[in-house]
Amino acid sequence: MNTTNADLPVNFIQNIIKEDRETGKNQGRVHTRFPPEPNGYLHIGHAKSICLNFGLALANGGLCNLRFDDTNPSKEEIEYVESIKADVKWLGFDWDERMFYASDYFEELYRFAVQLIKFGKAYVCDLSPEEIRSYRGTLTEKGKDSPYRNRSIEENLDLFQRMRAGEFEDGSRVLRAKIDMASPNLNMRDPVLYRILRAHHHRTGDKWCIYPMYDYAHPLSDALESITHSVCTLEFADHRPLYDWVIENVDYDSHLHGRPRQIEFARLNLNYTVMSKRKLRELVEQSYVDGWDDPRMPTISGLRRRGYTAESIRDFCERIGVAKRDSVVDIALLEHCLREDLNHRAPRVMAVLRPLKIIIDNYPEGQVEWLEAENNPENPNAGTRKIPFSRVLYIEQEDFMEDPPKKFFRLAPGREIRLKSAYIIKCEKLVKNEENGEIIELHCSYDPDSKSGGLTAGRKVKGTSHWVSAEHAVRAEVRIYDHLFVNENPDDEDEGSDYKNKLNPQSREILGSCMLEPGLADASPGSHFQFLRQGYFCVDTDSSTEKPVFNRIVSLRDTWAKVQKGQK
Repeated sequence: MNTTNADLPVNFIQNIIKEDRETGKNQGRVHTRFPPEPNGYLHIGHAKSICLNFGLALANGGLCNLRFDDTNPSKEEIEYVESIKADVKWLGFDWDERMFYASDYFEELYRFAVQLIKFGKAYVCDLSPEEIRSYRGTLTEKGKDSPYRNRSIEENLDLFQRMRAGEFEDGSRVLRAKIDMASPNLNMRDPVLYRILRAHHHRTGDKWCIYPMYDYAHPLSDALESITHSVCTLEFADHRPLYDWVIENVDYDSHLHGRPRQIEFARLNLNYTVMSKRKLRELVEQSYVDGWDDPRMPTISGLRRRGYTAESIRDFCERIGVAKRDSVVDIALLEHCLREDLNHRAPRVMAVLRPLKIIIDNYPEGQVEWLEAENNPENPNAGTRKIPFSRVLYIEQEDFMEDPPKKFFRLAPGREIRLKSAYIIKCEKLVKNEENGEIIELHCSYDPDSKSGGLTAGRKVKGTSHWVSAEHAVRAEVRIYDHLFVNENPDDEDEGSDYKNKLNPQSREILGSCMLEPGLADASPGSHFQFLRQGYFCVDTDSSTEKPVFNRIVSLRDTWAKVQKGQK
């Protein structure tokens, strides 16, 4: 792939790659990988990693693999594999024929473990998990050697083979690296490389009852795939010495594959959001949300269902950049990126979410006019559409007040407003429910010369409202979404230990009697629209209701744009 300087991302990882290419390291190759564990759905933080790994490869004429870290079958499912593949594709990236699994290398990983035993650098340990933690020591106290650390090579080889053969109970023995129990880095204090686990694997079935640990399988998988730059998040910085130790202490064809380098970057943290896959899984399994693709979830599938576009997420990931220190990103920036994208692509339509009936008494009964309305003023090629106007309409309840304050410029008794792309109307009287006093309909008059081209078309009134013809309206369900959490930092233990106590009880409002203009009757799932004055909406994939369902993706108010404007 040919690239120019303008194509290259500006970040410290790109600078490392640039230097490597200039010095001829790895023969100038750039080969990255995205290595998710298939134990849940990907979230917006993974989107940053996807964009970074695939983006670096594309910008440098390299390759990027998709590799599933499937070394813990007790938590992994085919469903998660398929969802991850769909998410990466939807974001706009392709691994071509380079999709791999850690399980592809189970035989090689076992062979490397045997090598370590033969080199005197690994041993079978009979300590329980609790005893291993106790022997490990602390940040201020050295660990102590396992009583099984000095087993002979022959005994270790025999025990490890018997572990694989299934002779021992789960958890009764592990294979550990023999490194340094006095190391200041706790990860180097004889870490576990293999454990006994009888669990059905989604690819290998019941062939294996021992499984490699991530810190062992990951660097060797990188090496076997000829990865040059292994990009991961900051929590793995302390694991890098172990990453290097594993690669340095096994005998693989490094002259053919090269040696990968681990590089850490700051993970994405969003306010009003939890980014722990474990916590997101709890929300799903304990029915706090309606599944991994619930539009309130920060999962890629949830964002997609809500109506976020792949372009807006890629733009967001580019704007936040790549840093070496953790920080929290304002979710308003993500929403801003979406608004900027949808502002140019989303057709403008009229939708009344909380309908109030209007009868125009001086408009001919049975008459229907098809008025012209622009589709998108931000897009000169968007054209126009026809919308029906009739005697009975709906407007928003909030666009009428019986006793309005001074600065209320909508409809009120004796006042006028303009109906968008139509006529000026005046409220003549209102009708109330006799039992509860609720206003149920308005009777109005209209100025027949006030529409475009009419004698009074230029007459000024202060308020303009959107509307829908009652006869032609599409009845729909609209779901208004807000932040899933009320706290800016749900993980902050100072504000309460259980993040689930910070869930927003108003994170979803369902409006079941909305009235939409008729052109939306056949809108396909995933279609985007701007409901005038209401926000950006998307047709949901929910087929459990008789009416079409629209999700509000985001409101029109852009707090991030206002902040940016104030800083200039």
